[in-house]
Amino acid sequence: MNRISACIITLNEERNLRRSLESLRAVVDEVVVVDSGSTDRTEEIARELGARFEFRKWTQYAEQRNYAASLAGADWILSVDADEVLTSELQTALLDWKKRAPQFAVYEMARRTWYLGQWIRHSGWYPDFKKRLYRKDTVRFAGPLHESLQHEGRCGRLAGDLLHYTIHEFAEHEANVEKYSTLAARQMYEHGRRSWRGALWFATPWSFFHTYIIRLGFLDGYRGVLIARMAAKTVRLKYAKLGQLLAAERKPS
Repeated sequence: MNRISACIITLNEERNLRRSLESLRAVVDEVVVVDSGSTDRTEEIARELGARFEFRKWTQYAEQRNYAASLAGADWILSVDADEVLTSELQTALLDWKKRAPQFAVYEMARRTWYLGQWIRHSGWYPDFKKRLYRKDTVRFAGPLHESLQHEGRCGRLAGDLLHYTIHEFAEHEANVEKYSTLAARQMYEHGRRSWRGALWFATPWSFFHTYIIRLGFLDGYRGVLIARMAAKTVRLKYAKLGQLLAAERKPS
């Protein structure tokens, strides 16, 4: 039988962690939680539910996830976030998978997001396939911002959804946009991107149109409008912030 270690990286996740760990209990063989300095009850909840809890100073997402995997005892890693929960269908799919010889080094699953009190079915948010089950001796996470599993060949797919309990209040979405647009601007700057004005003016409205019309965001009601608006805002801010970084570069010291 294939053994699975679930790996979770955390920072102040007392609101979410218990629900996530309870959904993993019947499926995985161990849980490893790597924390970057929580000041709430995250550690207490993790240990109460039998998880191994370790501290690592934050560097970046990929490095945190790879460190967690390095602590795991099983050959197979199920990487989940503290605000993600396995549905019963996904639990069944994983238990069935554990009994068979694996055909792939990586497996993906659909993620369904809870946003402001409702599950989002469109807007490019569903089905949001995520590669989360992988063999640790051949696959690793890479990427400073939107980390992803680096692998060769095809990946398998598991039935069932990974439920993502993400935005409870709109202010959280606004904070995420500020955070990720800053990281994205820094990443573009460090990779040598120097043009930004055209993208600021043209990519921003295109992002709204793409999310709301092409990806059927209008079917998600007013939440679809908010998602499209924030997608456009993220684009606008990341290029504006890139412009600010370039302006600072040109200033005489």
